[in-house]
Order: sequence, then structure tokens, then C-alpha cells
Amino acid sequence: MRRTFTIAVLTTASLGLPALAATQQEAVRAVSGGGISAPGWQGAVDARAASRGQTIKDTKLAQEGDALHVITGPAATYWNPANTAQGDYTVKATFTEPKYMNLNDHPHPYGIFIGGNDLGTDHASLLYCEAYGNGAFIVRGFGPAPFQMNGREGESNAAVHKAAGPGQPVTQEIALSVKGDKVACLINGTVVATYARADVVAPGKLKSTDGIYGIRFAHNTEGLVKGLTLTRP
Repeated sequence: MRRTFTIAVLTTASLGLPALAATQQEAVRAVSGGGISAPGWQGAVDARAASRGQTIKDTKLAQEGDALHVITGPAATYWNPANTAQGDYTVKATFTEPKYMNLNDHPHPYGIFIGGNDLGTDHASLLYCEAYGNGAFIVRGFGPAPFQMNGREGESNAAVHKAAGPGQPVTQEIALSVKGDKVACLINGTVVATYARADVVAPGKLKSTDGIYGIRFAHNTEGLVKGLTLTRP
């Protein structure tokens, strides 16, 4: 079993895809002086991290001028309860990783979530689209359990920006859009994935595409978020 696991990690790395299996081995570092200081914002770590005794205080979310500065710790979801969306809408923000992979040994993602309901509880549901600084993206969510929309490893797309190398900056504009019976993820102005609403709002997945929206970061990741906005047709 151990030999098979190693081969799988090498294969995903060689393809330039996010080696998500490797994240299970990388130690999660608690953030010194962590917690949420951005006014009105709340957050929660993933259920796996919570089961290990980690909390949102092991991450950091701070307001710095017109940007939200995030440093994780365990993977975390952040939201302001005042930020809600219903019907048809688009939520977008610009994410900058100032120093690509400065807290990890392989690419980690960050992005937008929508459809947040019962956040901060064991019954939370949401859908997120996240980009990696290596040109890949994933669409996933939480319902009664985590679910995947574009596979375990995500996929590459030419619209997703690539960092020049570790320690270099990379910026992505990420959006999730709900229109009619479709839900789409857009990265840097390009639709990279589209799903039927019925495939997203379903048993074991979202309760609704209506709900709170916010941001999400994988573990051991640092980034700046600007321009989190909601627009309607």
C-alpha cells in the first residue's frame, strides 16, 4: 500500500496537477497570534482539523487597508453573515499569493464559496471554486460530507495564472455565478467549469445556492483578498 501511494503522488506532480494526496502528509502549522480581527467576519476550520483539536484561532484573518490578509493553519472558511446572495448572482474577488508556496512544499488552493448555510455547525453546506498557483483549479463543497465536482485532483486550465516560481507572486480573479439552472466558476474572466444546478443542489450536496458567500483557503497558505463583491443581473 505504501509503495502504491508514493507512485500516485509522483504521477500527479509530474502532470503539474495539485498533489492533494501529499497534503495528508504535510504538517499543519498553527499561526502565531492567530484569530479573526477583520470586523464582522467569522470563520471555521474543516471538520478534520476540528476533530484534531484545531480551531479558527490557529489561522489568521486581518483587515489591512482594502485587503483581507489570510494566513492558515488548518484549512479554513471565512464569512461575514451580512454577505448573502439569492436567485441569480455572481460573487467574485481577487486573490494574491504574495510568495507562492511560502508556507508549503506544494501548491495549495484558495477561492470563493457560495450557498453557505448552517455555517459553523456540523450541518454546514457550501460550494467553492479555488485556484492553485500552478495553473489548476478545483470545485468542491460540503454537505453532509465533503463532495467533489471536478475530481480528486482538480484540473488544469490555461485561464489560471501560474507563478513564475516559489516565492514569486501570483494573482487570480475568481468568481462563482448562478444563473437560471446553471452554476459556473470563472477564473480570470474565463468560465472554467459549469454545472447544472440540479447536480449541485442535491442530496448529499448543497441545501440551496441561496445563502452566505465568502472565501476559503487550504491549510498552510497565505494570501490577500480584495474586491469581494456581489453583482446581480
